[in-house]
Amino acid sequence: MLYLIGLGLNADGISKYGLEVTKRCKRVYLENYTVDFPYTIGKLSEIIGKKIIPADRKRVEELSLVDEANRLDIALLVYGSPLTATTHITLLQEARRLGIKTKVIASASVLDAVAETGLQLYKFGKVASMPAWKPEENFTPDSFMEIVKDNQKINAHSLILIDIGLEFSDALNQLEKSAEKHNMKLNRIVLCQTLGTRYQKIFYRKIKDLKEFTSVRKPYCIVIPSKLHFMEKEVLTEFK
Repeated sequence: MLYLIGLGLNADGISKYGLEVTKRCKRVYLENYTVDFPYTIGKLSEIIGKKIIPADRKRVEELSLVDEANRLDIALLVYGSPLTATTHITLLQEARRLGIKTKVIASASVLDAVAETGLQLYKFGKVASMPAWKPEENFTPDSFMEIVKDNQKINAHSLILIDIGLEFSDALNQLEKSAEKHNMKLNRIVLCQTLGTRYQKIFYRKIKDLKEFTSVRKPYCIVIPSKLHFMEKEVLTEFK
């Protein structure tokens, strides 16, 4: 059987049910290529009480875990919610096609925690992802800004998830250049650092002010607010 288990946002975020199932599984894998973890694998292994095997993108996308699940009960641990990444849906589809039982155990994710900014969840539009640029390879994609523009047209807020390994100063630089290319004027933006952990911080500042930030913890995300309700504005003002 194949279990996809959400870890939540901190080392203790896994649900009681998820922890019980993990302890029963013969093998426990950790998807490690979509987020910068705010804790070590060692710390997680200590909490779960089992050896954890790192699973990179190749291992997951080759669907070798599905083959194993045909013989053993295995768990794939995923930071936040287990079905945020489309690769994990593919795992479930393949397992079901082969007649292998599956179970998804949900947990909290950034999509829940971002509500602490005061921005109303039902006013968020399509989620965007900012990849790390590689100028030396002529790789500077800015299509995420098109998503922001589309959201702005319907007065929807934009949550931008940041690629693994991307430093905040570089992300801010990419955001500025992309906005300029797409003729978008950005005023104040929201920076969310390690939501759901004891290191959580939320800032609502102008980009020029955020450039002074040199020690932003990962994982972090950026929100481009659209038209604000007076209650949203009231809460956001507390984060200036």
